[in-house]
Amino acid sequence: MSSSPETTTRKVVHAVENAVEGAGHAVADAANKGARAAKDVAHAAEQYADSMITVEDAAEGSSNGTPELEDKEMEGVEGAEGKKMTMKEREAKLAQLRKKFAASARANRETLVQDSAKAKLNAREMARLERQRKLAEVLRLKADAEERGEDIERQKNWEWTIEDNDNWEKKLAWKKRRADFEFHDDAHAARRKYKKDLDLLEADLEAYNRQKALATGGGPLTTFDASGSSSAVQAMGSVEQRLAHENLYRDSTTLLYGDNKPSEEAIDRVVSKINKDIDKRGKFSRKRLNEAEGDITYINEQNRVFNKKIGRYYDKYTAEIRASFERGTAL
Repeated sequence: MSSSPETTTRKVVHAVENAVEGAGHAVADAANKGARAAKDVAHAAEQYADSMITVEDAAEGSSNGTPELEDKEMEGVEGAEGKKMTMKEREAKLAQLRKKFAASARANRETLVQDSAKAKLNAREMARLERQRKLAEVLRLKADAEERGEDIERQKNWEWTIEDNDNWEKKLAWKKRRADFEFHDDAHAARRKYKKDLDLLEADLEAYNRQKALATGGGPLTTFDASGSSSAVQAMGSVEQRLAHENLYRDSTTLLYGDNKPSEEAIDRVVSKINKDIDKRGKFSRKRLNEAEGDITYINEQNRVFNKKIGRYYDKYTAEIRASFERGTAL
């Protein structure tokens, strides 16, 4: 039994519709799967970006060591967990981190430059800069005083007391008396040496007051006889007082001689003075000036002054070369 052409056409149309519908469902399913996959990838990328930002913030906070930044970063992490950051917010956060890294690197470079500059300056250069700074300060004070119509010297003198002024005048007079450094004869040199030694001596007022109190009867009893009477104690005190008086106030009729026993402090002071004189005599015998400056790099006084002037500008560059040369010479 053969089918009619109309029935065949209906079957073909129905088959085509079924095929189109099936293809549409397949395309929709594929699109849905692709969208879900893209959404999963985007979500994973967002989580990875959030984790990287959190790690960078935590590392920066730990390096800075500031609890406030750590608290803010933790709040930011909690906020990121509760609400996801947009792409603009991430870009702003990344730009902020880059600015912090750049500022830290710039500060490190500035510190490195300052340290290297300080290492190049030696002690002599630092002393010269300090003198220049003090001179600039004095000139500034003078300029300010002139603008106000004041006398800077008179203003400074108001800061001194009468006692300070008297001491200063005595010091100037003492320097004027000692200004004669020429050699006249042996007696004059010996007298100058004796005067200098007297300046270094310091009177032991405590020992003198104790000795004076004992000589005048104002000191405590040093001996006491328990079995004796008050008259015996007074006799002992009078004998000790008489001996102390003779020991303190000696004259031409006294028989006491060579019985002084110096203290340990006095002995140490004499020994240090003798060692100082020996050291000074040893340095003076070499007939070399400016021994404290180090190596002798000049042949006369004019050459020394010239080397000192040129050394102000070139010592900081030639110090390493001279040190290497000295090490090679020592080897």
